[in-house]
Amino acid sequence: MAQNSSRKIRVPVHGVLLLDKAAGLSSNDVLIKAKRLLNAQKAGHTGTLDPFATGLLPLCFGEATKFAQDLLDADKTYEAVVHLGITTETGDTEGRTLDERKVAVTRGDIELALTRFRGDIDQVPPMYSALKRDGKPLYEYARAGITLEREVRRVTIHALDLLDFTTPLLTLRVKCSKGTYIRVLGEDIGAALGCGAHLQALRRTGVGSLTLDGAVTLEALAETPEIERAARLAPVDALLSSFPSVILPEPLAKRFLHGQRLALGKESVALPERTGRVRVYRASDGCLLGTAQLADYGVLAPERLIAGVPTSPGC
Repeated sequence: MAQNSSRKIRVPVHGVLLLDKAAGLSSNDVLIKAKRLLNAQKAGHTGTLDPFATGLLPLCFGEATKFAQDLLDADKTYEAVVHLGITTETGDTEGRTLDERKVAVTRGDIELALTRFRGDIDQVPPMYSALKRDGKPLYEYARAGITLEREVRRVTIHALDLLDFTTPLLTLRVKCSKGTYIRVLGEDIGAALGCGAHLQALRRTGVGSLTLDGAVTLEALAETPEIERAARLAPVDALLSSFPSVILPEPLAKRFLHGQRLALGKESVALPERTGRVRVYRASDGCLLGTAQLADYGVLAPERLIAGVPTSPGC
């Protein structure tokens, strides 16, 4: 006799959840919990935060997953607390202590040291990271006591500001390119000061143009009535706000959704001043149709397309 299943049928959900991640959970754990709370069919995150870190973790649902790569490639902003005088195995609070030294630095010493870490810098990825070698993450080698050579990475620190210094803790605001390890930055600053350091706390406050404004915790999402949870999502085009927009009348919108290149220079369509990537909308209802590359002479080449689902406020 067949048993009745109480398992919910997943439903299409489209949008971006600006999640304020708590410490102690992996990014994947958070994604699974949010997906379950929204009863969503398809979801993905836009780059991980270490379990001990908190802050902004944008989660993409449905059609928004097509644009997750844009946030993976975006600049990130963090507030970090660096503990001077103690180095750890992992570069943060989760590893065992390796060395302790006296901290005898001034705010002036710190400001001077920070000048070395602004702009383009080289970093060696930590062994305790999810980077893979021969299909296995580096942290698995590290836990087995194996240290591997890692290729130096070039990253960019767009801004590095000292917010506070109360011995032995210094608080920094960092805006950086993708692929930057704040743990490594903290360790390198400690080494430059001659006392060593590890990362005591890390909070991400921005991903591209997205910030913690309007972000929700898992607890708050769980406490929201189930029927109202999807309203917590920002529209899909929240991921694309940094790109100029092109609005197409109905005949051109249909051709665009069929993947046709459009010569808009010959049409009465308002075009942005710069070429490159754009977001494309339908004039009749304001729906996001997808993204495209706008070339010289007004040629619009479809890139990623959306059709048939409400993905922006006007739909």
